[in-house]
Amino acid sequence: MGKITLITGGARSGKSTFAEGLLQETHPVLYIATAVPVDEEMKVRIRHHQKGRNPSWDTLEAFSTLPQRLAGKESFYGGILLDCVTVLLTNLLFIRSDLNLDRYEEGFWLKAESEILEDLQETLYFFRKSSAECVLVTNELGQGLVPETAFARAFRDLQGRVNQYLARESDDVYLLVSGIPLCIKESGDE
Repeated sequence: MGKITLITGGARSGKSTFAEGLLQETHPVLYIATAVPVDEEMKVRIRHHQKGRNPSWDTLEAFSTLPQRLAGKESFYGGILLDCVTVLLTNLLFIRSDLNLDRYEEGFWLKAESEILEDLQETLYFFRKSSAECVLVTNELGQGLVPETAFARAFRDLQGRVNQYLARESDDVYLLVSGIPLCIKESGDE
């Protein structure tokens, strides 16, 4: 049964570096990169992450239908790193045809959250039935100012509920603060 570790923290807190370090001695490793190079700034971010990644790791660039894309590889990888859940959520929202950036629609957010959580449940189920050590990276968004727009507030709330779900389902959870990992849940904690 696969182990799941969740790494959370603020922007540039050292989450990815710490997550990669957890799998440095694991072979083979699959890195699931969820970013899409939509503009120059995102392309620079992606290149930065690629440079820091272990060159012997396999990479899957994907943010949706992960269990289907990984089918048949349940016992191939010793480690799987998904970086990052926040970008995955953003991409899942922006591919929706019913997204309206100009107006808050409660029905949209309720439906989107339900479908996203269902997708994440399937992904975690895949990770659990695999033999891999699985590490997920996510962002803590709710510790700063209240966002100005309804969309940003709804996204922050969705991210917070997704993080709560992932933390409940994970064996270990680490919070990164200024590059320092704080273990906030260990296997066996309830």
